[in-house]
Amino acid sequence: MIQLPCPWCGLRNVVEFRYVGESRPRPDPATTTPEQWREHLYIRANPRGQVLESWYHSAGCRRYLRLQRDTVSNQARPVEGAE
Repeated sequence: MIQLPCPWCGLRNVVEFRYVGESRPRPDPATTTPEQWREHLYIRANPRGQVLESWYHSAGCRRYLRLQRDTVSNQARPVEGAE
């Protein structure tokens, strides 16, 4: 069972959350081509190891949070100052 640490609700089962995606910078809308937008929206790196991710606590506080999660062990920890 995967458990995620919510900064407001504490440690919770992953079924309470919705995965939003990898946290990465958003391209500039004024200068980005359609191909770059497509890559930003749909292509994921899916690396092995530590990944910065966004999650939504849909069955709890209904807040977005950022976690650093190890994709091998599924150990997660909240990122400081993220909301």
